[in-house]
Amino acid sequence: MGGERPHYYGKHGTPQKYDPTFKGPIYHRGCTDIICCVFLLLAIVGYVAVGIIAWTHGDPRKVIYPTDSRGEFCGQKGTKNANKPYLFYFNIVKCASPLVLLEFQCPTPQICVEKCPDRYLTYLNAHRSQDFEYYKQFCVPGFQGNKGVAEVLRDGDCPAVLIPSKPLARRCFPAIHAHKGVLMVGNETTYEDGHGSRKNITELVEGAKKANGVLEARQLAMRIFEDYTVSWYWIVIGLVIAMVMSLLFIVLLRFLAGIMVWVMIIMVILVLGYGIFHCYMEYTRLRGEAGSDISLVDLGFQTDLRVYLHLRQTWMAFMIILSILEAVIILLLIFLRKRILIAIALIKEASRAVGYVMCSLLYPLVTFLLLCLCIAYWASTAVFLSTSNEAVYKIFDDGTCQVAGKTCNPETFASSNESRLCPGAHCQFAFYGGESGYHRALLGLQIFNAFMFFWLANFVLALGQVTLAGAFASYYWALHKPDDLPAFPLFSAFGRALRYHTGSLAFGALILAIVQIIRVMLEYLDQRLKAAENRFAKFLMTCLKCCFWCLEKFIRFLNRNAYIMIAIYGTNFCTSARNAFFLLMRNIIRVAVLDKVTDFLFLLGKLLIVGSVGILAFFFFTHRIRIVQDTAPPLNYYWVPILTVIIGSYLIAHGFFSVYGMCVDTLFLCFLEDLERNDGSAERPYFMSPNLKRLLNKTNKKLAES
Repeated sequence: MGGERPHYYGKHGTPQKYDPTFKGPIYHRGCTDIICCVFLLLAIVGYVAVGIIAWTHGDPRKVIYPTDSRGEFCGQKGTKNANKPYLFYFNIVKCASPLVLLEFQCPTPQICVEKCPDRYLTYLNAHRSQDFEYYKQFCVPGFQGNKGVAEVLRDGDCPAVLIPSKPLARRCFPAIHAHKGVLMVGNETTYEDGHGSRKNITELVEGAKKANGVLEARQLAMRIFEDYTVSWYWIVIGLVIAMVMSLLFIVLLRFLAGIMVWVMIIMVILVLGYGIFHCYMEYTRLRGEAGSDISLVDLGFQTDLRVYLHLRQTWMAFMIILSILEAVIILLLIFLRKRILIAIALIKEASRAVGYVMCSLLYPLVTFLLLCLCIAYWASTAVFLSTSNEAVYKIFDDGTCQVAGKTCNPETFASSNESRLCPGAHCQFAFYGGESGYHRALLGLQIFNAFMFFWLANFVLALGQVTLAGAFASYYWALHKPDDLPAFPLFSAFGRALRYHTGSLAFGALILAIVQIIRVMLEYLDQRLKAAENRFAKFLMTCLKCCFWCLEKFIRFLNRNAYIMIAIYGTNFCTSARNAFFLLMRNIIRVAVLDKVTDFLFLLGKLLIVGSVGILAFFFFTHRIRIVQDTAPPLNYYWVPILTVIIGSYLIAHGFFSVYGMCVDTLFLCFLEDLERNDGSAERPYFMSPNLKRLLNKTNKKLAES
């Protein structure tokens, strides 16, 4: 082994040499990756310019307010439809047409109205009665009623029938309800069309039954909102409890990490052992039963998987697999027990570091606020870009008109050739688009908007990682802890990261953003190819998605360790990434063991916190327990505050453990550097904790002699 060691180091870089001037994170350092810093600043300037252009051309009212057949807003102040907030469809049945999926607009006239119709009425009946004035408000603007019935219905001046409707999202949808198990609209079961024939209302119900689901969704949303208004106080209390439990768990890891890890290992061994025993008992129970000796190959694939549980061969396969897993775990414990102890000691040391740098637990709030800023700018820019188109009008026709779908001008359509070719066609608003250079570049601007969001979001995360790594590295390289710990290590690390390493952080974030935008484009192409039956294309797309997913995971891992080296040594991104990668490769087994042990502890902590708070919330909101004399408020759905508390607790626990995880990773890299740099002599003492030195049989000679 001794002869192979130089060759091993040669493959994975050169170990760090002793440097008498190195006492932790270097304070006198220079700027790194300046070109990337310049690129980031230029990209931000361009991003701001895109936002200004989008805000100049965009109009979010197109998302909020509905538009009639002429593209005019309903209920918008300062317009002629200011007192008409609702959109009315002449024939809601046509909204079920496949054309809606293509044009995003119902092929029926639409007008803005003051209120939705509240009665059942046909144009034929209203034309001869006193209800005609009421009916006219649902006709096109300027309708005088001086045409015959057939002409009015042919020209689309008025709807053939009015049905009771309710407003939803400023649009009038049929008021569907159930009567004796039958879906009905209003109190009618039939309606009369413009030609005097009576048709079953089922046609209308089928065309509008989706609106019933939307109305139910609206009622559900209102009830959920009511639950939040009466339970928000207790939700906040639940989240505070989750925060206290997260902090308490990190403190307990300092004393109970070893016990928790070994209990976990013993439980896994016992569970696998019971699984082997259960499989053996099932295998012996099926002996002699008819059909239990059939092989899996002869049985073939069955959709009902329970069939396989009646075969002895199935339980034999399970028993073999579990036995192999049991043997592998026991062998790993025998040969890796010392490395597991080192991982436990590092986890305990991380708890001490977090205890000495308590303000690090609040830093995730800074990251959260910066990410919210990035998300808000991206979302608002995306909305303005998507609404910066112009109104496009197209010809809509129920029949097979040859000019249907072509653009038109609503002002001149009545006297155009298209109107004469298709007498029943209508020129109405279709969507927002445009033919100018700006409109043709909208897709590219949206892609740039998404790319910049990924870049800036990754930059914010990188800034947080470098800041925390610098603070925790200052703790590790303090020979006499905590006396040698510098004042305000977190703020010092934050200042160094921004002053010297903005370019390096931008470089790492840029690489990750490129991979992420490629993954987004692959997802988009995959959605477009779903309808295709080309198996090779689907296979290739699946392979590409898998490869880029793995690439993103690897880059995240490499960036995280590169940022730690940047925080310590102040080197550029490429040098830091290379040194971190080679350092980890020289200690690959320790890396694997520490990664799995910490992953388990974090998973255990999250499950413990989320499960405890979730169970407490369940018993409280279901009135099974009381807190002092207060009881839970009456709720429509008790699962609303419970799910909110569970999700919030998970996010809080994740925020705490992300700091703890960064601390463990930083101390681990510092520990590996310590082993390579120092030998325990008076000139080169170890900086690791006494517990780690005891596990490795290392001592500082000066301390030993004294």
